[in-house]
Amino acid sequence: MKTKTIYPASLIADFYKVAHRMQYPDGTEFVYSNWTPRSTYMKGAKGVIAFGLQAFTKKYLIEYFNTHFFSRTKEEVVAEYVHYIKHTLFVEEVDATHIADLHELGYLPLHIKAVKEGTFVPLKVPMATVVNTNAKFFWVTNYIETIFSSENWLPSTSATIAHEYKKLMTKYAKETGGDLGDIQFQGHDFSMRGMVLEAAILSGAGHLTSFYGTDTIPAIPFLEEYYNADVTKGIVGTSVNATEHSVMCAGGQENEYDTYERLITKVHPTGILSIVSDTWDLWNVLTVTLAKLKGSIITRDGKVVVRPDSGNPVEILCGKKFEVIDSPDEAYDAFRDIIHDTASEVTGEHQTGLESYTIRYKAGDKYYKAKFSVDYNRYDKRYYYVDGIKLVSNVEYTPEPSDLGVIEILWNIFGGTINEKGYKVLDPHIGAIYGDSITLERAEAICKGLKEKGFCSTNVVFGIGSFTYQYQTRDTFGFAMKATHVVINGEERNIQKDPATDTNKGKKSATGRLIVYRDAETGEITLADGLTIDQQELYSEVDILEDVFIDGKLVRDETLEEIRERIQSLI
Repeated sequence: MKTKTIYPASLIADFYKVAHRMQYPDGTEFVYSNWTPRSTYMKGAKGVIAFGLQAFTKKYLIEYFNTHFFSRTKEEVVAEYVHYIKHTLFVEEVDATHIADLHELGYLPLHIKAVKEGTFVPLKVPMATVVNTNAKFFWVTNYIETIFSSENWLPSTSATIAHEYKKLMTKYAKETGGDLGDIQFQGHDFSMRGMVLEAAILSGAGHLTSFYGTDTIPAIPFLEEYYNADVTKGIVGTSVNATEHSVMCAGGQENEYDTYERLITKVHPTGILSIVSDTWDLWNVLTVTLAKLKGSIITRDGKVVVRPDSGNPVEILCGKKFEVIDSPDEAYDAFRDIIHDTASEVTGEHQTGLESYTIRYKAGDKYYKAKFSVDYNRYDKRYYYVDGIKLVSNVEYTPEPSDLGVIEILWNIFGGTINEKGYKVLDPHIGAIYGDSITLERAEAICKGLKEKGFCSTNVVFGIGSFTYQYQTRDTFGFAMKATHVVINGEERNIQKDPATDTNKGKKSATGRLIVYRDAETGEITLADGLTIDQQELYSEVDILEDVFIDGKLVRDETLEEIRERIQSLI
């Protein structure tokens, strides 16, 4: 037979879900489950941003089931279920009465409650609960767990990571006097090419809860469709004109200057233009090509953005670290202890440090190299120690472009302004973006490196790619949907998963009916579990888990703008 849809709505689940309805105790009427981030692999993370449930509810629980299940004939949906179960699990007589009964009901008999999207939810606190509304369909609650999990962990994870980037960028912008309005564009989503399409869309939508910049175009109509966004009424996501290596290569290395001139003055004479600049020699592009085009760039109505695409991003953007002193005459006193500590770290039993060390430093507008020799001695003819340090040479030198890094080179060529906090801001006609292997740790190292060199952190835009968004799993925040309460033959039972072998208790679930509320004193979101149905109802006024989906209908419909405002209020 030929099915009417590639993925039958009755079978978007793990195989082991198929038999669970028969495995629950006889008389099971209601199964109550919750969706919770249980743990984290992300350093310093204490919770997650709730995001994605509304899209999942609209796309799957309503649109998909209505189109591929309830709007078709009962014979069709039953036949396709029987077809696959018979020929994959090799069951000769397939019982599909539960599928027929669900089709006759005409909707998914579920009640889903959740915190508002954009809410920061602490670890081990549920974000959503699911329970069946019709005793006959107790099996539906956890039957949808598979698709619920697969569609919800990623957008929430990416929204959380994007929020962490924005917190980081905001922190350094405040410290270095950056324009906070620039932060919305400082994180740019580059991840789509490194992800499966559907994953890129979910992740890209999560990114856009904190930022405007994206190259993941499909995430924009996704947010229009499921989060009431409208590109005609405000920025949902945006990008700029940009080149790729094929464009730069096509003109030939010998004509590289002509390619840049043509792009800047003829192809894109106005607006923001991002040019990938390391096709051959990044440092030559900066110090020769762009230097020659300074006049055209400075008078152009727009910004030319340099995009390095390889190497160590921290050193490429920030250059080597230079110590800063007032005068070269202070070199010995300024660096003696540094050399002593550096040499002593590797000096000990039968071992010494290097015989000489060189420190690059800056005094005024000039660069110097100070070379020190180190003498060692030992006691007990065994343990070495630093016995003396001498300044051998102390000379001015011209640093290589790679010593300075992209931002300082651009400053030296194009200049800029000094902001109120004393940090350098590049001329608005020139800028930089880096999008290769950026992580939160590298982004912080870049912001810190720029600050140490006296540059505002907003001088650079970060292309956040699949190295950030794809290198995640459901276990990044330990997302899981677990049942905590059942009703069997009218009797309530609080149930709980608590493996004895789980020494860290990361998999221990909540138990019973539950509510999520804000502590009256601290304002922190807290879980109260172990409740009966009546007790849960008693505390309903303080419960921040709100109705989202009831019996096939969406009952809460939030906007992207509301979610963005909620997340922004956390910073």
